[in-house]
Amino acid sequence: MKDRKPTDTPVERLSGSLERVTFHSEDSGFCVLRVKVAGHRELVTVTGCAASVTPGEYLECTGSWHNDRTHGMQFKALHLQVVPPTTLEGIEKYLGSGMVRGIGPHFAKVLVQAFGEEVFVIIEESPQRLLELPGIGRKRMEMVASAWVEQKAIREIMVFLQSHGLGTARAVRIYKSYGNEAILKVTENPYRLALDIHGIGFKTADALAAKLGIAPDSMMRAQAGVRHVLQEMSGSGHCAATRTELAESAAGLLEIPQPVIESAIEAEVAEENLIPDEIAGRACLFLAPLYRAEVGVASSLSRLAQGAPPWGSIVAEQAIPWVEGHTGLTLSASQRDAVRLALDSKVVVVTGGPGVGKTTLVNSILGIIRARHLRVTLCAPTGRAAKRLTESTGLEAKTIHRLLEFDPQSFGFKRGRDNPLDTDLLVIDEASMVDVVLMNKLLPAIPDSAGLVIVGDVDQLPSVGPGCVLSDIIDSGAIPTVRLTEIFRQAAGSRIIVNAHRINRGELPLKDDGKALADFYFIPAATPEDIHDKLLQVITERIPKRFGFHPVRDIQVLTPMNRGGLGARSLNAELQLALNGKAEPKVTRFGTSFATGDKVIQTVNNYEKEVFNGDIGRIVEMDLDQGTLSVDYDDRLVEYQFGELDEVNLAYATSIHKSQGSEYTAVVIPLAMQHYTMLERNLIYTAVTRGRKLVVVIGEPKALAMAVKNHKSHRRLTKLAGRILG
Repeated sequence: MKDRKPTDTPVERLSGSLERVTFHSEDSGFCVLRVKVAGHRELVTVTGCAASVTPGEYLECTGSWHNDRTHGMQFKALHLQVVPPTTLEGIEKYLGSGMVRGIGPHFAKVLVQAFGEEVFVIIEESPQRLLELPGIGRKRMEMVASAWVEQKAIREIMVFLQSHGLGTARAVRIYKSYGNEAILKVTENPYRLALDIHGIGFKTADALAAKLGIAPDSMMRAQAGVRHVLQEMSGSGHCAATRTELAESAAGLLEIPQPVIESAIEAEVAEENLIPDEIAGRACLFLAPLYRAEVGVASSLSRLAQGAPPWGSIVAEQAIPWVEGHTGLTLSASQRDAVRLALDSKVVVVTGGPGVGKTTLVNSILGIIRARHLRVTLCAPTGRAAKRLTESTGLEAKTIHRLLEFDPQSFGFKRGRDNPLDTDLLVIDEASMVDVVLMNKLLPAIPDSAGLVIVGDVDQLPSVGPGCVLSDIIDSGAIPTVRLTEIFRQAAGSRIIVNAHRINRGELPLKDDGKALADFYFIPAATPEDIHDKLLQVITERIPKRFGFHPVRDIQVLTPMNRGGLGARSLNAELQLALNGKAEPKVTRFGTSFATGDKVIQTVNNYEKEVFNGDIGRIVEMDLDQGTLSVDYDDRLVEYQFGELDEVNLAYATSIHKSQGSEYTAVVIPLAMQHYTMLERNLIYTAVTRGRKLVVVIGEPKALAMAVKNHKSHRRLTKLAGRILG
């Protein structure tokens, strides 16, 4: 067939059965398909756009032929319509493609042999007839029937989104949130997508609103924009924004006159989505949930601080020698003072860096109080932090979410003010990680009579979520606080600990000065490319060879940023290729390829699965027929459907923010001047304190010096300290 130029090429029609999907983008809908066309000996390559394509379907296309230099003759479809298959062979291929959960190639053959061309009607209208088939129980029948309804609705959503120029990757999430009313709900108010659906931002919702004819200066758009700007600020940790800044940012983003924005703010306040308040004499606006959380935390702390401790009065001068005898540990003068304060206070904060004896102090307090036969409860924000607390105390510690008993039915916690925890003392570890919303779930669940010990390192990065609860509690001056600073002798032998404290004081870390193996190294590099090459070599060769650490299980790259050549995204793609590139099977979703053996990180809290933002695991199983994969999180298997994979990212490299509360055998930290907006003391301090046995910083010396000197930690806008004091 001769290559005909598009100019003299009439529009042609082409139809045939889809044999193979070579490529399909869930975002743009662009696809490259191999199609069986009558009269053509070989499969025809068709390119075009479709919301959803599945082998076995029948395609009807209009377009023209083009001879591509690389790929040869192709049919470029201007319009591509997908029709359900009608031939038995097509139906079997369609059903066996994995598009319907519970139907793989084998079961597709069984279904087609039993029901022929009627199979679609039977699954949809008479699914109980599947029970006639051997090996099909009620559970499998119900699963297939519900999956069929679901995929049909998801396809309708995909077609709706694509017809309005939007990507279809989130269609599964939209269906899960809104059910069969999805298209109706989204048409009524497209901005709800940005509020309700993880991964859909304001810009996407705004583009859809424009396509649906919503006016650029409409009140619906202005209100959604105002709330979006405030939510973006809460994503950076702020609980509020000044009214002036909020109005200016929203007007700039939406390109709407200021008076319309002011009206939108008033409407949001009237609807109680935003709450006005003053911070340091400036008019501010809070998202309602964050305002309630701050008020709730302050009120709970005030309630818990009242009255006498449940252990009564204990004479510290007798209790301290007794606990030293029992534990075989000698407390320092500062630790003894801390024990005295803790025994006299119903609520107390214990803070300090690594190696200063926080664990010894907490164990001493627990030993004295447990001797009175009181009930003690331990918790931490993450699974790893809870595991470490269990190991260091010998007592069971739970994650905060597990302790509060999450109930998937009500999507809330069973434990709270009306159903408090059965305890006389609650210890929260790694409290710097706890955001204001979670703290407001935890504190009301503590009974009035119980004591509270809050433990954490206030010099670390604040929580990923909004607020800076630990530092606000300390800054209020209303809660007794112990700050441990003395590094103990056994800890002073660790370069990691010594250098962490040097960094915290604004001093450069000590350089490695000998041939013997140390636990802290700084490898200077001249450029970002140099850092990149040295990082790959250190992870794949040098650390495994010299220290015997496994490159996937034991080594964690912690980087200041997600984007850029030294960002988590780029490094993940390269480390995946170097460390797990040959693994099969593979699946690509939301722009990322996943394979068995890959290290992954959960990026949002999922209460139903009991996995939380920052949890790291490994993919251990993948079922392409069922469209699922399983991740092992600390010996607990969690299953994901492929449509849920926007909740996880690769985790060979993660941002330093995501590493809070975790500890890794070995940590590698790239530092370049291109990270300059992020280079702050608490960032590098947090990264260094994540390493248990080895920390390697690879970077430009100037970038390290800048990070250590820069202590202008961007203060989050909160009012919690004032509320606690008030």
